[in-house]
Amino acid sequence: MENYSKLLDRLKEITHLGRAGAVLGWDQQCYMPPGGAEERSEEFAVIGKFTHELFTASETQKLLEGAEAEVTNLSPDSDERLTLRMVRRDFDQAVKIPSALVSELAREEGLAHEIWVKARQDSDWKQFAPKLEKLLDLSRQKAEYLGYTDRIYDALLDQYEPGRTSAEVETVFNNLRPGLVKLVHDIAAAPPISDACLRRDFDEDAQKAFSEYVIGRLGYDFTRGRQDKAVHPFCTSFGRNDVRITTRYEKNWLPSSLMGSIHETGHALYEQGFAPGDDGSPLSNSASLGIHESQSRLWENIVGRSRSFWNIFYPELQQRFPGVLDNISLNDFYRAINRVEPSFIRVEADEVTYNLHIMLRFELEQAMMDGSLKVADVPEAWNEKMRSYLGIVPENDAQGCLQDVHWSAALFGYFPTYSLGTILSAQLYEKAIKDNPAITTDLENGAFESLLEWLRTHVHRPGRRYLPAELIERICGEPAQSHSYLNYLNSKFGALYGLS
Repeated sequence: MENYSKLLDRLKEITHLGRAGAVLGWDQQCYMPPGGAEERSEEFAVIGKFTHELFTASETQKLLEGAEAEVTNLSPDSDERLTLRMVRRDFDQAVKIPSALVSELAREEGLAHEIWVKARQDSDWKQFAPKLEKLLDLSRQKAEYLGYTDRIYDALLDQYEPGRTSAEVETVFNNLRPGLVKLVHDIAAAPPISDACLRRDFDEDAQKAFSEYVIGRLGYDFTRGRQDKAVHPFCTSFGRNDVRITTRYEKNWLPSSLMGSIHETGHALYEQGFAPGDDGSPLSNSASLGIHESQSRLWENIVGRSRSFWNIFYPELQQRFPGVLDNISLNDFYRAINRVEPSFIRVEADEVTYNLHIMLRFELEQAMMDGSLKVADVPEAWNEKMRSYLGIVPENDAQGCLQDVHWSAALFGYFPTYSLGTILSAQLYEKAIKDNPAITTDLENGAFESLLEWLRTHVHRPGRRYLPAELIERICGEPAQSHSYLNYLNSKFGALYGLS
């Protein structure tokens, strides 16, 4: 299969070029001085343009068509057929977008990040608004080139969650909202839980050391990764053997770094877990960002906020911070780390209210994209939705509409995947326990290998062989559903708050 082999070689070169750009992106968020933003944006533009042009070139098309002809007699489930299905999908979308637009978007994203950082620091939406206007305009152009049937937002959502539409996401949220609202209401009527012990003085160096100890125990391979500090936590991959994560530290709020590190480790375990034989191929990638998020939310919440987890790690935490938690019992700490209360910052929201933060962003993004919400009016609209959904109003823009990095990277359509992944995390965990009940005992003993191996086998190693809906059906024997997630929440928080 000469064409197939040559196509894979060409795609590997394109992948390597894209990863070089990813290294520059990691550097910008972790180490680059702010003054380098303009030159870095030009570097992003060049790499984005070259990568796009190499992929959409006539030579790629000829190799793809020749490879498709070579594999017609193979099984539809063969790696060759599955690979070409994904490449064809990507190619047919990419050729619709002019390389000049790809280049301009990359350039503007590079500039926007530093403007967002400064605007967030100054809590000043007006600093960021003009750049957001530009990114929205370019994203609308991209969506028009891609095409859509119903809403312009659908074209962008499909980039992150293939096959999903805005209407489907709304249905998911509509099915989820009543159960969440009832649980929030019931918890609000119960005696409150204090999280004051999490707001004590936690040395940053000790936070770093403890978080790295924990994520190493979970299975993060530091010989193939590292953790750094960034304004907004993220995970980035330059290949299965170089997967990096970041976190941020707050001296008087322990969960910021600790739970952020565990969350990003969930992403990293996925990236480090792709099949070795797929290295550099189109299959060595995630099925979707919703599937990706299912991994981070599973490890952060279902594992990292569980009683069995803290039975193992709380004594070590007390030792790492001598005198800070000596008078706090394991039970009180466990309750504190799971406290439910409406809060301003999405990445630090509790499990029950988290999806309300996503619904807010999903609705605002659609309104900005279709033009019904002006960029200048975003702070007011944001605050009103916070009041409506969570009963609180941010004191400033940094606490509200400037808290997330995503809009500075033109990641419109990304936010719904957080909720889709959160819901899937419970469904996947439930199936893992059903397949291997010993996982529960292992977790109680501080052994995470059996859960990780189940995820490696069923979620990680398949990579991008299947569309997300196909993958979930193959793993769970049913489509994605929300009742596992609602059952998990009601069981856990019903016990925590003594609900009937």
